[in-house]
Amino acid sequence: MTPPQLKKALVSAGFEVFRTLADEIVLAERVRENLILDSGVRVRAHGDEGFVIKLVMRAESRDFPHDDEQMLFARVRRLASPALDDGFQELGTQVTHVQDPSDPTKTLDTFFEVIHTKAVDGGLDRLTTELRAALAFEKAAGA
Repeated sequence: MTPPQLKKALVSAGFEVFRTLADEIVLAERVRENLILDSGVRVRAHGDEGFVIKLVMRAESRDFPHDDEQMLFARVRRLASPALDDGFQELGTQVTHVQDPSDPTKTLDTFFEVIHTKAVDGGLDRLTTELRAALAFEKAAGA
């Protein structure tokens, strides 16, 4: 299934798409009627009847100004516990610097992200069930 085909199937199943990348679909989360954001959930086709869900969870340094990098990643890993219980596996970590759009020399915040994946076999019905579960996970560590 190509990304455009997958996008069409997801929209038909009631999901909102934030962005379509070369090989994956980024699902949207509606915060308000007129505002959608990246949900932290991505999906790509894998083989004939399979998919891979990617779940990105984070801690924002501005919420925990006294925590070092190790502590911030530990917060995210605690947050991820329900996802791990649901079959997700940690793929890796990344640090994302959020730049000021009007002044790229300024960093507004730094996100400490842990990326998890889960393989899903069984077609679109199974995928939509798994995506709804992934969307329900808390994805940002709160202060």
